[in-house]
Amino acid sequence: MATKATSQEVKQALIGRLMLALRRSSAAGVLHGQTIAKRVGVNPSDMECLDLILMNGPSTAGEIARRTGLTTGAVTGLIDRLERLALVERTADAQDRRKVLVRVREDKIGPIGALFSPMEKSMQALLGGYSREELKTLIDFAERGGDIMLARVTELNERK
Repeated sequence: MATKATSQEVKQALIGRLMLALRRSSAAGVLHGQTIAKRVGVNPSDMECLDLILMNGPSTAGEIARRTGLTTGAVTGLIDRLERLALVERTADAQDRRKVLVRVREDKIGPIGALFSPMEKSMQALLGGYSREELKTLIDFAERGGDIMLARVTELNERK
């Protein structure tokens, strides 16, 4: 005779289903990014770092290293590669002329943005079906989950 699942068992099943869906979504996001990077002629890690610079605004090499867990030498190589492709430029910090900032060349990344546009439109349509309260929950989850993932990246990089 089958027993009725407890509330805790149902919750655990839902958590398991969500964890699997997140893994699938993460893998799909990585594959999508890799495919676009290949089309653009950039390695996937450089594409992700370019996006981080775009999201965070002009950044020093040290800031990029802290955000990514890369060594300063690796970040210098990253910046050099992106600069050769004219996707970023090095500029002096207006507040502290001793600092060099890496800034995305907005005039050059349009073709990359165009490749991401269909996915963005599809995701906008998907999100449009959620209520404001559901969106607030999704935002909270995404922000807190992102913080957990970045903390784990830092932890792994510190344990080298």
